[in-house]
Amino acid sequence: MRPASLILCLIGSAGSAAAQQQPLTTEQVAIGLNTPHWVCAAPGDDASRIFVLTHWGRIRIVENDVINPTPFLDIHALVTFDGNEQGTLGMVFHPDYAQNRTFYVTYVDVNGDWVLARYLRDAIDPNLGDPASAQILLTIPHPIIWHHGGWMEFGQDGYLYIATGDGGGVGDPYDSGQRGDTLLGKLLRIDVDGGFPYAIPPGNPYVGDPLVLDEIWAFGLRNPWRGDMDDLTGDIWFGDVGQDTWEELDYLPAGQAGANFGWRIVEGFHCYAPPVGCNQAGMTPPIHEYQHANGPVGYRCSITGGHVYRGRAMATMQGRFFFGDYCSGEIFSTRTDGLGTVDFREHYAELTGALGPNVNVVGFGQDADGEIYVCNQADGSVHRIVPAGLRLRVPQLLAGGAGALSLEGGKRSQPYAILYSLSGLGSTPVPPANVVLDLALPSLLGRGMTNALGGAVHAVTVPPSAAGRSVWVQAAQHGLTSNVVAETVD
Repeated sequence: MRPASLILCLIGSAGSAAAQQQPLTTEQVAIGLNTPHWVCAAPGDDASRIFVLTHWGRIRIVENDVINPTPFLDIHALVTFDGNEQGTLGMVFHPDYAQNRTFYVTYVDVNGDWVLARYLRDAIDPNLGDPASAQILLTIPHPIIWHHGGWMEFGQDGYLYIATGDGGGVGDPYDSGQRGDTLLGKLLRIDVDGGFPYAIPPGNPYVGDPLVLDEIWAFGLRNPWRGDMDDLTGDIWFGDVGQDTWEELDYLPAGQAGANFGWRIVEGFHCYAPPVGCNQAGMTPPIHEYQHANGPVGYRCSITGGHVYRGRAMATMQGRFFFGDYCSGEIFSTRTDGLGTVDFREHYAELTGALGPNVNVVGFGQDADGEIYVCNQADGSVHRIVPAGLRLRVPQLLAGGAGALSLEGGKRSQPYAILYSLSGLGSTPVPPANVVLDLALPSLLGRGMTNALGGAVHAVTVPPSAAGRSVWVQAAQHGLTSNVVAETVD
């Protein structure tokens, strides 16, 4: 029986099919934290356990949506925080953390300088970092109190990439973004495994240039606040906070060295110094900009870079970069063709209100499954972005084993169908059921009736022959489709 006929007999007929974007909402996983602004997972952990970095010098563990009362690391005595742009800035786990217990933190120290430090997890307790293990790898003197950046991530090449701000002041008064003799206003690349405090990776573009420091990978940043290195492609995204008028979203393909993002010569696409007639030859423009102005839910004034979605629960969102604005609380997402934005979306109607009555989007992050989190500084909360409406959950599938799929948010006491594809995403209209499946060549996995709350638990048996296969699964009721879950059978 063809998919259209299957769904017709299961969930009725009538109406016309129209594809809709994946509806989103959020789940609160923590609240009451002091200035949370970054979420990450330790290698080897599962998605139930995340680490939340706060500006006030503390790293907190949230496990099964419960905050561990003891901080993983507390270095608040080492940190200066003005309630705005100072404090603890970034953290990242070493790729071999499960073996070497090593992680890295950037912060503003008591002298107001930018610091990169290496720490070890406690040898016995996985819930504790060892503050006594600190080793300072890099200190960058900071002339003014603002614009520290501090986002960092390990690349697929094994090297540590770090984005730094220009050192503060209106209009980058020291021209740090364009000078080669300072690490301020740059994207850096260093080898933390090659020696102490670190080594310079081969291939850094300015090695041997006496006018440019060896650590520099790219020029021309003002205040890169939060970013991501795409887990799949290695491409780099970050939001660079503007001066007075323009916020910009920057993008750098994996392995591309020597880019110049233009600050302070340009702000976004526009000349800044000089204000007209600036020379933009050889510069890498942003893929998106927006102006300081009133948006649908508030005044837009400061971009917060985010994360590329590579999770399993919302396969149709794969490759979308989620980011926001600190002041308006809006959240956006986009893909890119390498030159500009593609399929740009504003999610304020779905997500901003779900974050609470007062919203300052100050950071993002992801868990071990690649699901994305949003940090709201206004109430100290952390939220997970999840599918809205009819929601399908699929456990890890084991070849030859049994599993229980679950549905929620559906029509009450109504038929449902669960379908799967071995071909991936697609668009399969089923007009009699008034749905468009997001699957290519879908087949029926099962059917049933939802309960009085609109939910269901559906048992499946995975054939042994499915080992190593990728499968995409979606549920449908008349007029409703769920999220698509992407899974690889173990």
